[in-house]
Amino acid sequence: MISFKIKNVKQFMGKFLTSESFDSFLVEEASVSTFNTFLIDGRQNRDYYTTEEWEDKEIRPYDFTEWKTLRPFCYSLIKGRRTPAAFKFVLHLIPDYVPSVLKGGGTDITPQQIKALVLTVRYDENGLTLVTGTSLHTFLLDKSADELWDKAMARFLDKREIAYE
Repeated sequence: MISFKIKNVKQFMGKFLTSESFDSFLVEEASVSTFNTFLIDGRQNRDYYTTEEWEDKEIRPYDFTEWKTLRPFCYSLIKGRRTPAAFKFVLHLIPDYVPSVLKGGGTDITPQQIKALVLTVRYDENGLTLVTGTSLHTFLLDKSADELWDKAMARFLDKREIAYE
C-alpha cells in the first residue's frame, strides 16, 4: 500500500472526471459531500435486470459498475463554482488488467488469487490523495502483488502526467 499526494488537484480532477484516463476501473463505492452527501453503491442492482441480462456477460461483465458509466453522474455532483467539502471513490482495476500488473514481476501469485487491486481517491481539507490496496481471496505471506500494484500505479500516473509526491 502506498499513498500518492496529488500536487495539482484541478488538473487531476479534469483527467479523472472528463477524460477516459481512469476508465480501466470499476466503482465499488463513492461518496461526494457538497450541500448534501451523495452515496453511490457501485454494486450492480440485481432487481434492475432480467434473469437473461443478469447472466449475460456482454451486458453485465462485472459485479461493479464501470467508472466510465458513473463518471458523468459524479462529474455532475462535483462541478460548479464551489469545491466539494470532501469526496471518496473506491475503485477496482478491471480484472482483465490484473495479469498485466503481475506480469514480469517475479511473483508466484496468480490473477485468480487476487480479489481486487484497489485505488482509493480521497479529497478533504488535507488535499487529494490516492491510496493503493490489494484484496486477496486468501491470506498470503507474499506481498509482491502489493509492490507490483504500487509500481503499476506510479507508472499509470506518470504516463498520464499526473504529478504526485
